[in-house]
Amino acid sequence: MKLENIFPACFSCLDARQLEKLKDEIRRIRTPESFPAIIEKLQQSSAFPPYLKDLAHLELALYMCRENYVALPETINKIAQNPTLQLLKCGWRNLLSLLPENKFPQGIEVTPGENYVLVYFPPGSDRLVKKLASAEDLLALKIVVEQIQPELAAAEGGVTVGVINQILNNAIREGILIGPSSGIRRNPLAFPRGENIGEEYFFSPFFTLQWHITQTCDLHCRHCYDRSDRAALPFANGLAILDDLRDFCREHYVQGQVSFSGGNPLLYPHFLELYQAAAERGLITAILGNPAPRTIIQKIVDIRKPEFYQVSLEGMPDHNDYIRGKGHFDRVMNFLELLQELGIYSMVMLTLTRDNMNEVLPLAEMLRGKADIFTFNRLAMVGEGAGLQSVNQDEYSAFLEKYLAAARNNPCMACKDNLINIIHHQHNEPLFGGCAGHGCGAAFNFFAVLPDGEAHACRKFPSLIGNVFKQSISEIYHGELAAKYRAGSAACSTCSIRPVCGGCPAVVYGFGLDVFTDKDPYCFFQKPPSAGNSKR
Repeated sequence: MKLENIFPACFSCLDARQLEKLKDEIRRIRTPESFPAIIEKLQQSSAFPPYLKDLAHLELALYMCRENYVALPETINKIAQNPTLQLLKCGWRNLLSLLPENKFPQGIEVTPGENYVLVYFPPGSDRLVKKLASAEDLLALKIVVEQIQPELAAAEGGVTVGVINQILNNAIREGILIGPSSGIRRNPLAFPRGENIGEEYFFSPFFTLQWHITQTCDLHCRHCYDRSDRAALPFANGLAILDDLRDFCREHYVQGQVSFSGGNPLLYPHFLELYQAAAERGLITAILGNPAPRTIIQKIVDIRKPEFYQVSLEGMPDHNDYIRGKGHFDRVMNFLELLQELGIYSMVMLTLTRDNMNEVLPLAEMLRGKADIFTFNRLAMVGEGAGLQSVNQDEYSAFLEKYLAAARNNPCMACKDNLINIIHHQHNEPLFGGCAGHGCGAAFNFFAVLPDGEAHACRKFPSLIGNVFKQSISEIYHGELAAKYRAGSAACSTCSIRPVCGGCPAVVYGFGLDVFTDKDPYCFFQKPPSAGNSKR
């Protein structure tokens, strides 16, 4: 045991005379734990740096953390402190700058001042973390160690419970706390795992409620899949749903997200109040809507900047305005400039049909530098969308190849369609998460709720799984109907890329097929691309 190797920063702070005094004292030391006491003794009789004792405790903590590594428990049933973590109270600031592995800017001085330092191994990592503890880190530890309910902590701090939940989530993400694994998890026995499909595709750290709070819309698109007449969401029911979603996410140890949609969600009379209520509950907020005036968007940003704002374009100006209404294309392009100015992440979605397939790549070029993300969904021939023509099946794989080639040179082009993974598989390229990060995520890491409370596995086709006015989200999620949609089609049950694919059940439904037994009619996995043309 060489103390110079355990306490290198301490030794480097001393001159030759001080080192001699130190070496005289440490000849009798049998354990590193005695070293800080020796330093304290020498500080009382000699002109040793006044911060040296605290530095010795810091380096001892690093040593002990490495030598006495505590493995994480195999099963965790509640949020707890990371068992490797050590919390040190220091009377000096900037001690971390003295450690030999740190490369702090020149001129940083060690000065008096109380602070706390955290030393720990994050879960699944062999990299020892050394960091100053923030006020939020300390609060997270206090809540967990003293078993304080988030509601009580929020009331005492004069903040919303969402703020407390976010503090806890951040501490888990940093590895300061550990928590149970996500309860949103695929059954590995029901989902085959092919090569290059990692564990991350079998569980989700997020659950999204795609919330259609109103059917009212300022557009009448030719491919709209639902123009049914439903009363707008009662505001009191909306607040209850947000509370229920928060509880569901807590129970399943996931981060909740609300994607507000419609119709046009901004036309809901209580939109801002509902949006604020979601933010106050610590839920991620996003908007799937239409262009809106700056005044409205600024009010939204003042509450909380949305995770993203999604708008739609259906091709170049003439075709887009034929589908969505005259002047819509220009309004969207101007709106994208506003989103960019306000720093809001923008997404542009296109519904792919036979008539706009050749306009996708030119549109992508127009959106370069103007939108953060551009992608597409295939037409679901449902509702008014049944009046449009779906893409020719024998042309689709070639279209995907062209799209992927263009995407390599256009940073705004993103991949969403699950069938793109077939192309990646054919070229021995890494697979991606597909439509919802886990292939088809219908009733898995998301479901849709309509203004009257109906819950659907996917909004793009009738897939009723319950009603949130009558059942809890947990009851719906764990019900037989949701489980059936979650399992997907039996035709995909043995496919090696099933965890990141599963086709599109809305497309299957639009072709008049059975979503529980039939394969996506565009699937070209393990067969030539020329699978025949669509009859529609």
